[in-house]
Order: sequence, then structure tokens, then C-alpha cells
Amino acid sequence: MASEPPVFVRLAAHPLRWSLLTALAGGDLRVRELVERVGEPQNLVSYHLRLLRDGGLVTATRSSFDGRDSYYHLDLDRCAGALAETGAALHPTLDPTLDPVLRPEVSPPPGRVAVLFLCTGNSARSPIAEALLRRRRAGEVTVTSAGSHPKAALHPGAIRALAEFGIDVGGQRPRHLDAVAGQRFDHVITVCDKVREVCPEFPHHPRRRHWSIPEPGSFSETAAELDTRVRHLLPELVPGKEVRP
Repeated sequence: MASEPPVFVRLAAHPLRWSLLTALAGGDLRVRELVERVGEPQNLVSYHLRLLRDGGLVTATRSSFDGRDSYYHLDLDRCAGALAETGAALHPTLDPTLDPVLRPEVSPPPGRVAVLFLCTGNSARSPIAEALLRRRRAGEVTVTSAGSHPKAALHPGAIRALAEFGIDVGGQRPRHLDAVAGQRFDHVITVCDKVREVCPEFPHHPRRRHWSIPEPGSFSETAAELDTRVRHLLPELVPGKEVRP
């Protein structure tokens, strides 16, 4: 008797669920935004989102801008693990990641990619994301952060959390969104729900995405989540780079 296919295969094989997964791979989205992306009724989208949540691939958090709304987030680490398990279920020698020496060479885009992280106060979430991306790709990516209503100083919890990564941001100060409004960016990433609602248009049409990161309770946990998201962002910024813990 044939064995059941792995859970990831059963979940991802459905065309609508695959469309939802690919939409969420680009950033966190609300139900109404997913409805627009996939062109299906809200009740059908909500049903399949529930199956993805039950399968552990997707999580939901209440919006800090509108508590009646929720953002859905794709757990890429969980997906990577599920894909590895799927390959092993088919044949023990299968590995979803090729040895780096076998990977085709991919030329990086000319010039350094410019990334902007935004949150409301620019005192915790966005400077943490900025520092973590700079730590991983300082020579290949230009990164900065700003806030719509910047605080007077970085939060001490953010400074301590980054110190755990060996990063010293004690001399950094929050900056206003207006200070970077005229600059050219390739990627603009909002990391709090409130700033997403007031994020202006930028010249040169950067790629926009949203990471729905709650206001930190534990700054170490917030930094860990942002570092995970930064790791999965890297292959888009610098083609050919691997996602490493």
C-alpha cells in the first residue's frame, strides 16, 4: 500500500494554497490583500489560510495599526525544514540544497543594492534590522533605517539585543523619514504595521514589502525574528548567496 505524501506536499500541491504561499513569500499580507492577489472569494481564501496555519506553514498576528485586522506570515524556516523532510521521504540521498560548488554562477547586479527599513520610532525594530543586514552583507548592500515619528534615542533594549550579536550601535541616533525621502532605494521594508499605513512613495519605484513585527516585548526575540527574515532576504539582494543561520 502506498504511503501518504508528506504534509508539505499535500498542503502546497493545491493551486490556491500554492498561490497563497508564493504571495506570502514576498512579505506579510492581510486577508483582503491576499484576496486581491489570488482573485478568489474571501471565504475560500480564509479556509485555505486556516489549513496552512494548521499545517504550521503560516502564522497570523493582530495588526498593531488596526486590532480588528491580522497579518499573515509565511514561516520560511519551517518551509525549508518541510522541504528537506519531503526529499528524504522520497529518497534518503535527496537534498533540496545543492553543494555550493555545483551551483551556477549568478552575477550580482551592478552597484550595491540599497535597502531602507522603516518603523514608527526608528528606535528598535528598524535599526535592529538595519544593523543585522549590515552585519551580514556590509560590503554588498547599502542599508539604512528611518521612522515616521522618530524617538530621541535608540531603545536600550535594542542596543542590548544587538550587543548579543556583537554589534555596537550605542552612537546611532534615530532619523526621520523625511531625511531619506529623496534617496534612491531598491527595497523599502516596513517593519511595523503603523508605518506601513503612512509610508510614502519613493522615486525609482523600489520593491515594497511588509514585515509585521509586533512592538518588542523581548528585544532578543525580536532581533532573532528579524535576523531570520534578513537571512531569507539575502538571496534576493545578492544573487547566489546562501541562506545561513
